Amino acid sequence: MSITREFLRRPRLTCAVALSSATLAQTMTAGPELEHADIVVEWGPGTGAITEAIRRRPAPGTRLVTVELNPVPARRLADRCRDSTVEVVHGSAEDLSALVPHPVDAVVSGLPWTVMPHERQRRILDAVARVLSADGRFSTFAYVHAVWTPPARRFAAELATRFSSVERSRVVWPNLPPAYVHRAFTPAHTTLPAPARTLQNRSTA
Repeated sequence: MSITREFLRRPRLTCAVALSSATLAQTMTAGPELEHADIVVEWGPGTGAITEAIRRRPAPGTRLVTVELNPVPARRLADRCRDSTVEVVHGSAEDLSALVPHPVDAVVSGLPWTVMPHERQRRILDAVARVLSADGRFSTFAYVHAVWTPPARRFAAELATRFSSVERSRVVWPNLPPAYVHRAFTPAHTTLPAPARTLQNRSTA
């Protein structure tokens, strides 16, 4: 599937015009947290460029659940991963606590934060803070050309209010466009809902 073609068909659901590079995928999944995780969630996997990097990191038996809002890449990723341990869920990141079992050890996000309304940014970040374990990690990327825009600065501020520690990677130049990675640790659990142990709207690959 051409991600550019899907962007032209559904620009509000697919905001990337090119696949994430292997270097960006490696930067997104770097660190020991994924290697010891029991449950990893990926938001916005698209065609699965970062999904493949995540699959190489955890120990055998780790559950990898991907949540994709666009039905076309969700269906095609499920078909492609049918013989693997990847669980593909068609749904919204805002409904994370109802879609995946938690607590979750790591969330890796490919969502387009800078084109989201502020309130949606907040709802999704609240969702990840609720489901992450006390020592969980949240990783997401942003494009360098948008770093000084109000939505990007607002997102960074919202991230800092929900996690005790936030760091930013060096610029990943071999990516179109160049990007950097936010890594956030130790979520502030304010209103953690009761654990959900079943998956809804699931296509199990």
